[in-house]
Amino acid sequence: MIVDSHAYCFTAPDTPAGHESAAAHLEFWQRQQALHHQPAYRVRDRARGDSRVLLDPTPEDPLRLSEKRHFRVDRVSNRFIWTVDGEDYTKQQLPPNVIEFSPGALIAEMDYADVDWALLHTDATLSKDMAHLAACIRAYPHRLRAMGLVDEWQIPHHPDVAIAQAVDSISRHGLHALKIIPEYAYRMSGSRSFNDPSWRPFWEAVIPLQVPFFFTLGARPDATDPRQGFVDELWELRRWMDRYPGAAVSVTHGYPWRDFLEENRFVLPASMWEPFIDSSLCIELGFPFRIGDLFDYPYFECRPVIEAMMRHLGPDRLMWGTDMPFQNRFCTYRQSRDYLEKHCRDLLSPADLAKIMGGTAARMLRL
Repeated sequence: MIVDSHAYCFTAPDTPAGHESAAAHLEFWQRQQALHHQPAYRVRDRARGDSRVLLDPTPEDPLRLSEKRHFRVDRVSNRFIWTVDGEDYTKQQLPPNVIEFSPGALIAEMDYADVDWALLHTDATLSKDMAHLAACIRAYPHRLRAMGLVDEWQIPHHPDVAIAQAVDSISRHGLHALKIIPEYAYRMSGSRSFNDPSWRPFWEAVIPLQVPFFFTLGARPDATDPRQGFVDELWELRRWMDRYPGAAVSVTHGYPWRDFLEENRFVLPASMWEPFIDSSLCIELGFPFRIGDLFDYPYFECRPVIEAMMRHLGPDRLMWGTDMPFQNRFCTYRQSRDYLEKHCRDLLSPADLAKIMGGTAARMLRL
């Protein structure tokens, strides 16, 4: 069984997608386009541009959006466009020609790459429409599972709102896991930790739902070293798991691998693995969508990292994920399997691959 633990289905950025309006949804995308590492370029001649002009920062709000750039979706080219001094610019955070991704499109990709199941992730930027995700599951009940979303920024001050969202996602829409992105709470509510007592009512209400939790982590707020800041956030998650020992938990996206690069090689301090010791915490194994702009298929540069993950974590806590369709910027869906299954045979036994490529995710999702 091949299970992709990280895929998406979403409607276009200029649709409401569960937000108050299409304009409110597009604001999330504008911030993403401003901050994402993919290069921006001028449409006329592909000269390099600067997407940070999509922000108009102030000391109080360093991520305030600029209202001057006419940020929009171009339905002719199916990409984002913004304007600076009369010139249009763009960026391919999404693969070319992808501005929405239907369940049918995902299934076609899965069929071609011989992928049996996919777990649909969610994010306020892509969609907050739980009814849409439920419809995707109903369309392909033997191929797709999905996680529910909450507005993390509501948790510290309005936990009842977030609790209702979580319960609605699982109990009414029949979704299968919960996604937690603490950074949204840190940025939009002033919260400093998901272990803060203000989060306790939320956790006490959602733990009984008995679904897996998938955490998308960044560095701790105000961290000066992003690598150590991420490890510190892993320790926050470890403390959370000690409080709720029965919860099944995984970290999405893996580590922020770009931060662990020095002169095109990965430097992996021993301390980065310590939060996993004597823990059931799982983590995603996926590289093309993270570093595909830096290294080419079959990503031989990642072999030392894969070897370290096997040594410190083992296959029972690793689950293959692709960030589909985002990974299509750099390689095909089949290649996102092959770099592990064909080019790491000396590192990964057939039994190891069976767990990484599906067994770990299947266990967590009860497939």
